[in-house]
Amino acid sequence: MAGDEAVPRMLWQPDPRPALPTTMTRYRQWLEREWSTIGEGRSIPEDPDALHRWSVTDLAGFWSSVARFFEVRFHRAPDEELPRGALPTATMPGTRWFPGATVNYAEHALRRGPGKQNQDLAIVDTREDGRIERYTFGELRIHVAAIRAYLVDLGVGKGDRVVGLLPNSAHAVVALLAAASLGAVWSSCSPDFGVRAVVDRFRQIEPTVLIAVDGYQYGGRFVDVRPTIARLRAEIPSLRGTVLVQRVDPQATLPNQPHRVVTWLDALQHHWGSRLHFESVAFDHPLWVLYSSGTTGLPKGIVHGHGGILLEHLKALGLHSDLGPGQRFLWYTTTGWMMWNYLVSGLLVGSTIVLYDGSPAYPEPARLWELAEDHRVTYLGTSAAYLQSCVKKALHPVEQFGLHRLRVLGSTGAPLSAEGFDWVAEEFGPGVQLASVSGGTDLCTAFLGASPDRPVWSGELSGPLLGASVEAYDESGQPVYDEVGELVLTEPMPSMPVAFWNDPDGSRLTSAYFEDFPGVWRHGDWIRRTPRGSCVIYGRSDSTLNRGGVRMGTAEFYRVVEQDSDVLDSLVIDTSGVGEPVGRLLCFLVLAEGAVRDEVVDRLCGGLRRELSPRHVPDLFAVVGSVPRTLNGKKCEVPVKKILAGTPVERAVSRAALSNPEALEPFIRWAQDGSSQATALEATVSAADGPAGSA
Repeated sequence: MAGDEAVPRMLWQPDPRPALPTTMTRYRQWLEREWSTIGEGRSIPEDPDALHRWSVTDLAGFWSSVARFFEVRFHRAPDEELPRGALPTATMPGTRWFPGATVNYAEHALRRGPGKQNQDLAIVDTREDGRIERYTFGELRIHVAAIRAYLVDLGVGKGDRVVGLLPNSAHAVVALLAAASLGAVWSSCSPDFGVRAVVDRFRQIEPTVLIAVDGYQYGGRFVDVRPTIARLRAEIPSLRGTVLVQRVDPQATLPNQPHRVVTWLDALQHHWGSRLHFESVAFDHPLWVLYSSGTTGLPKGIVHGHGGILLEHLKALGLHSDLGPGQRFLWYTTTGWMMWNYLVSGLLVGSTIVLYDGSPAYPEPARLWELAEDHRVTYLGTSAAYLQSCVKKALHPVEQFGLHRLRVLGSTGAPLSAEGFDWVAEEFGPGVQLASVSGGTDLCTAFLGASPDRPVWSGELSGPLLGASVEAYDESGQPVYDEVGELVLTEPMPSMPVAFWNDPDGSRLTSAYFEDFPGVWRHGDWIRRTPRGSCVIYGRSDSTLNRGGVRMGTAEFYRVVEQDSDVLDSLVIDTSGVGEPVGRLLCFLVLAEGAVRDEVVDRLCGGLRRELSPRHVPDLFAVVGSVPRTLNGKKCEVPVKKILAGTPVERAVSRAALSNPEALEPFIRWAQDGSSQATALEATVSAADGPAGSA
């Protein structure tokens, strides 16, 4: 955590003589020509750091240049009196981007469709059961036009909500683009969400149309979704129509009550050949609604706008990911995670998006690598947890599969350990860049990550993305460097939420991000900015480990604990500040079959003392069956901390927001029995060798 740490090993660096210039290089060359043409007398920033400084100090110039470089089609140009059409004020919250401008996200996602390019491949839709469908950009436009026409028949128009209970499939992409083309607002949940989780999300936005799948396969098991659909139709009175996607059973049906049901195939056939039109909407017109985890109440509906998402994803995917025509982009995700929306935006830059509906580890743990080979993937994104599982299973994908087309491997969802970084470097060599990225649902993007012109160091994110003014703040709101602090954004970004749903005065949005540091976005992560310009994420700042005055993010702890081959998962809780006069450090372990608990604990105590500090050796270790996780796979550190402190479970967490609510039971019993008489867990608890505070 201190500035005197050894410089980590460099694992990847840009090719000084690439066979083809990257999009980032072409952007810099274009920018130099633009400045020369308009006579601004400026020279192009010569290095990535200088380019980034310009991007966060001249917001108008930078974001306008992104729009021009990627040839954004404004139906109505921004107000003329504004320089280069950007923004009149950069205050947060409340920034207005490109006032007066009108655009349409779907138009840009489908603009490769017309003319001679209509045979370019847009989507590869693949499933666990082996079925594959392919759509060219021309075919995708035809499908979008047909579903759009059906929505119009149902009376859907600008501002109405269309929701999807759909897997990661072409149906979901078509539905999103059809809704967006009308100026309707899209929202989706994965069909593996529980009924209450879906109702809690969809009912608050009062949708007009539900598009839902009949079932799905995961891990070799088929799941019938129709009972969930029946509950949604009964509990969401605003619905006027349901479209049933018969993905598993061609004969699947639903009753025509309480409203009419049509199948996806019928909707397509009855409107085949319809004309595709794109509604002109304001730059900040709602495009989609994403949701917070909802662990402590109703999930917040996070509204993003057409123009903000368009510009941000063009920048992130075009410049930083170097995606474009001819590239194959696969990110393993579901429609309930913002990475699905990010994946769909691969269409904006003309890439082929590869969709996968199924388990990443079925029938074999190496399923994702097999997909990458089969579909000639050039950019493969996954989670840090999946990469860590590959390390523990000692997989060697390069030896097993033909992955010579792969050039970037993306990782997000949690901080990736240095061991995970090193495994990628050793397995794939210098030809594959590891793009460890961090951002969130709030902005539907990454603001820390990789770039084709920045090196990759073990255990570190390469740096802030262009346009992201990232700082680390101490408790008094002052920037700190090469020290751990609160991750903040000091300047606005176009993809920041337009609003929260049902928050007319903006008070909930202000409370969520701007209460601690007025005018500055507090994201809720611990971060350290290094002298190299790179960044290290240490976990959520609201689940900090505070031991003897030393504050540490949970990610550092997990890096040590979960590198043990016998530890499948873990959860660390510091009870300081939640009712105990002297907080204790509790570590809950999910152990591999056959692991000897005492031996594992001995190894962990030694490793934590050696690699972190004696203060960070837990007071207690406990073995549990699983770690409670949100529907998006996040560990429930704060809710469990509240439960252990005696907060009633219904106030600490919404069970419907969890993928495995049964995992809460040991923690509930612990709290009920009392911390000194936790009979349900006491038999599995081993004391650490010495109290954490005694060192």
